Amino acid sequence: MDVQKVDMYIMTNAKFFDGDKVPMIRERLLAVDDSKWILLQSQQLKDPTTLLIVSILGGHLGIDRFMLGETGLGIAKLLTCGGLGIWTIIDFFMIQGVAREKNFSKIQNYLY
Repeated sequence: MDVQKVDMYIMTNAKFFDGDKVPMIRERLLAVDDSKWILLQSQQLKDPTTLLIVSILGGHLGIDRFMLGETGLGIAKLLTCGGLGIWTIIDFFMIQGVAREKNFSKIQNYLY
């Protein structure tokens, strides 16, 4: 793939991935042919900052887990009121990492 396209993609989407995985994504994007470019551009990545805000405001209802596509955990969090508040507090610190891992696994499906 074209170096300029790859660099532009990395610059605009680096916040959606862990910092240590960005060089690996860039390297793999350079090796991929142009036919996968449209598929990559059409992917809806989860914003970790938005998920943190949602987790703070509605985490006790499991909304953050529903947004990540983890329906089972969302229902469990809803029924237990965020694990009596403990699960909610833990998610304040972990939800951004979970969102970045989900984004990375979504991109891996198209790159490998």
